[in-house]
Amino acid sequence: MRIFVTGGAGFIGSQFIRDWVTRFPGSPVINFDKLTYAGNLANLAPVAGEPGYSFLEGDVCDKDALLEAIPENADAIVHFAAESHVDRSIAGAAEFVRSNVMGTQVLLDVARERKVKRFLHISTDEVGGTMDPQEWFKEDGKLDPRSPYAASKAAAEHLVRAAGATFGLDYIITRTGNNYGPYQFPEKLLPLAICNALEGQRIPVYGDGMQIRDWVHVSDNVRALMLLLRHGRAGQTYHIGGGVPRTNLEVLAMLLSLVGQPQSLLVRVADRLGHDRRYAVDISKISAEFNWAPRIPFAQGLRETIQWYQENQAWVNAVRSGEYRTYYQRQYSQLQQAKHTGSAGVI
Repeated sequence: MRIFVTGGAGFIGSQFIRDWVTRFPGSPVINFDKLTYAGNLANLAPVAGEPGYSFLEGDVCDKDALLEAIPENADAIVHFAAESHVDRSIAGAAEFVRSNVMGTQVLLDVARERKVKRFLHISTDEVGGTMDPQEWFKEDGKLDPRSPYAASKAAAEHLVRAAGATFGLDYIITRTGNNYGPYQFPEKLLPLAICNALEGQRIPVYGDGMQIRDWVHVSDNVRALMLLLRHGRAGQTYHIGGGVPRTNLEVLAMLLSLVGQPQSLLVRVADRLGHDRRYAVDISKISAEFNWAPRIPFAQGLRETIQWYQENQAWVNAVRSGEYRTYYQRQYSQLQQAKHTGSAGVI
């Protein structure tokens, strides 16, 4: 397959590319990323020199750049690119509308022009809004976004479905719970808490900490995405989750116990505006159709994630200092030098 991945330098996108290149060596995959603050090409270092993989810096709102980058009759576009941090959307929604809504529409237009065979759109459980206690969000449930971020992702879903209905686009939409694992930018709850806990620093907790989230390891999510990309039914939405929702306090207590730190590191802060109380996606559809289930129990995945951050302090320090933003420039310089010696590959 020839695939075009947007946002492949981010957390989930880079996991997808690393796993894809490992599973399908030599299969052409183009990573198209704007390299905003959340894009880190160091996440792709393990596969940067692999045949078939290439990187292009670009913005999904730039139609000309997309037309130049996407091959005619490509097998698939896998669309991860999005502004995704809820707090940032509350502080300013305009960039979320631009990237998540306008960017998706531009990409859909180019997909049609380039006759792309399948469009895999990565959405979020947050489009369903807060759930009642014991409630599960099903694929056909109503959309009730309650943050600017969630609203922008819901709008993007509508545009994808409209492209299917109007132009016959072959698409699949996925919604996932809270992803966790290695290489996650440390502004999200778990990587921030892990980094702080390892240093004995305080961990902020929104409100009473009883918000409920469904956690799924990023590698389990990517395994589902690969399955759906190749075998999912066109025009369908699929939910991907861990199946065992937990409160934030429960997760943080487990984390502190694993690193041997006291619960006193938890410090209450003012709750997020419009903070949804519960997210929980029903995964019975993908389970019934493909016998998919998460393989990594949360306790195991959390231990392994903590270990990864312990063993990759150089990555953490580069992110915290901002030095990671120069990774591409260094890699490009190395490529230019290699060209003069006749040993250059692709970025």
